[in-house]
Amino acid sequence: MKTNASRLLEKMAIAFELRDYEVDPEDLSAESVARKVAMPASQVFKTLVARGDRNGVCLAVIPGDTELDLKALARLSGDRKVDLVPLKDVQPLTGYIRGGVTALACKKDYPVFVDESMDLFDRISVSAGTRGTQILIAPADYVRAVRAKSGPISRPKS
Repeated sequence: MKTNASRLLEKMAIAFELRDYEVDPEDLSAESVARKVAMPASQVFKTLVARGDRNGVCLAVIPGDTELDLKALARLSGDRKVDLVPLKDVQPLTGYIRGGVTALACKKDYPVFVDESMDLFDRISVSAGTRGTQILIAPADYVRAVRAKSGPISRPKS
């Protein structure tokens, strides 16, 4: 299936692979997606939408088996405080629904912050912009496509 995200990567001549999986609307967790695409959850990155008090909306891309460190994201983004946006605001802001959010070809060009652990892998998995399809891509190519800044923005789940 062609998505805006895959079209962007093709336009940029970036190599990637699409991997489809069966969607369970009751379990959209990154851990569940990781099992379905046969990759460790630490290699499947989820995109979260946040809003800072100074700089507004930004996207945080973190491993599926971690939680976003809001204080670390605030420091990296130049905000004093950052919160996740309410679920009802995700689609109007990004053009994507929960379980299909990606920084690739987002509705607006928001700042993107990726967890530095992304660099540990040859390939990562991110949403293709729709539920049921993941993009497998080299981290450097992903960062180039979204023009992301890197830093430690996640912590292990408690």
